[in-house]
Amino acid sequence: MEEIIDEREHSFEFRQCISIIKSTGKKASSLRQLREIIATVSDDSIFHHTYQYFLKEHILEYTNDFAQWAGESLEERALAEQLSNIDPYGSETIQDVRSALVAVIDSYLDKFPEPRDSLPGDEFFFNETVTYVFPVGVWAKNLAEFLIALKFIDNGPIYYHFYEARNRVAGGVDDFSRWLEDTLLKKELAEKVRAIDPFMHTTEEIRAHISEMIMAEVSADMEKSGVRP
Repeated sequence: MEEIIDEREHSFEFRQCISIIKSTGKKASSLRQLREIIATVSDDSIFHHTYQYFLKEHILEYTNDFAQWAGESLEERALAEQLSNIDPYGSETIQDVRSALVAVIDSYLDKFPEPRDSLPGDEFFFNETVTYVFPVGVWAKNLAEFLIALKFIDNGPIYYHFYEARNRVAGGVDDFSRWLEDTLLKKELAEKVRAIDPFMHTTEEIRAHISEMIMAEVSADMEKSGVRP
C-alpha cells in the first residue's frame, strides 16, 4: 500500500473540469452599453467570456465572446478583429484583460461614435461560470502512460491542465510542463510544451502538439536504451 501511495505522489493525475453557466442579469444592446458593463462586471464574468473561450466545444471565428458579438451581432468586423487580438494568456491579471477590452472599445468609439445597435433578442448577455473540478481516475507515472492517457481523455482535462492552470499556478505555468520538469526531470521537453501558445490553438491542437512531442521523446529514450521504437 505504501508503494502505491508513493507511486501516485509522483504520478500525474488527470483532472476534469466542467462549468455551469450562471447569468449575471446584465445585458448590452449597444457597444457603449457593452463597454460600460465590461468596466464594472465581475472578474468571473470577464474570465468566462475570454479565458474560458477555449473550453467551448466549437471555436468560432473570433477569440472571445465580446469579439464574436461585435463581429456577428453589431457587424463591426474591424472592432471584432481588434478585440480578438487581446490575448488573455499574455496578461498577468483579469484586470489587465478588462482594461485592454475597454481601451480597444474606447478607441473605436472615438473614431466611430455611432455604431449600430444589435437587433432585439440579439443582445450580449453577461454570464459567469461556476467551475467544478474532479479527478477522472487516470494516472500516469511515466511518459508512455502519459502519452496513452493524453490521446484518450476528453477535452476537459486538456483545458484544465493547459489553459486554466496558467491562472491557478504561480508563474503562469501549465500542469503538464511542470510535471515533466519537476517529476520526470525532462527540462527540455517541458520547455517545448511550455512554449506552445495557448492563444493560437484549440484544445485538440494542443493535444496533438503535446502528443507529438511526447512520442518523439519516448522514441529517443528507447533508442538510448538500445530498443528500436
